[in-house]
Amino acid sequence: MSKLINYITLYLKGLAMGGADVVPGVSGGTIAFITGIYEQLLTSIKRVDATALGYLRRMDIKGLWKYINGSFLLTLLAGIFTSVITLAKVITHLLSDSPIQVWSFFFGLIVISALIILREIKQWSFGVAIAIVIGIGIAYLITSSTPAETPEGKWFLFIAGAVAICAMILPGISGSFILLLFGKYEYVLTAIKEFKVVDIIIFALGCIVGLLSFARLVSWLFNKFHNITVGVLSGFMIGSLYKVWPWKKAVETYVDRHGEIKPLYEINVMPNDYLSQTGMEPHFVEALGFAAGGFLLVLAIDRVAAYLKPGN
Repeated sequence: MSKLINYITLYLKGLAMGGADVVPGVSGGTIAFITGIYEQLLTSIKRVDATALGYLRRMDIKGLWKYINGSFLLTLLAGIFTSVITLAKVITHLLSDSPIQVWSFFFGLIVISALIILREIKQWSFGVAIAIVIGIGIAYLITSSTPAETPEGKWFLFIAGAVAICAMILPGISGSFILLLFGKYEYVLTAIKEFKVVDIIIFALGCIVGLLSFARLVSWLFNKFHNITVGVLSGFMIGSLYKVWPWKKAVETYVDRHGEIKPLYEINVMPNDYLSQTGMEPHFVEALGFAAGGFLLVLAIDRVAAYLKPGN
């Protein structure tokens, strides 16, 4: 029974990761980190290697499944896949209909997540402090960049998948936002919603290549430079708050393939200036409530994850 509960819990974590990865500005890696499965995920991905191929050549499926932690990966990926397929339309609708409330929720979620990750630093030093500052700077530069005009070829879709998946497993750096910078966010979402098989396969192959290579690097950094690596990751999250600030003013816009006008480049404004600069209601009280909701949700997830850890 306890094993079933663990799988259900893991599936729910996958749902949360998939939901986060759909949103430009929020990372599935953040969810993996705060729910205590981040390093296990990296280790499992890293084990898709030559040894795993050896098991496959010998047709030792049972040995292969155990070696790569197959039950863990399958359950988690099932949750992520379910979430991406079912939430793609819901989240894009909510971002269009109630952007301030949604971004406020994610703002509160990321603030408390960054604080929880900082708790993982076992020994503070000047180097760790510098690592945090570097992480903040990198995330700020990425999330404040203007989306670029990029090639339309299938080869670039493959590259976009490889780079975006690397960001998706990093807390604080959103793979969806990388796709936005590459000009492929709406393209990929449309491919998923309309089930364009060729585009989905090319993008997925890029994700697999990027994931298998990048997971090894991050896992090595965790093992060799744990505190500094955690410092950089927490800095990524703090720096990404620029992107999820709820009150934004569009500086540049573009017309999407459906003829709708959408923001291409936005700047952050203060809540008290939002009405005068955009002509829209800032919904400040609601924003505080949703931010508090995100804050409390992560705290609850953290408490439940701690309770479910072996030995408790």
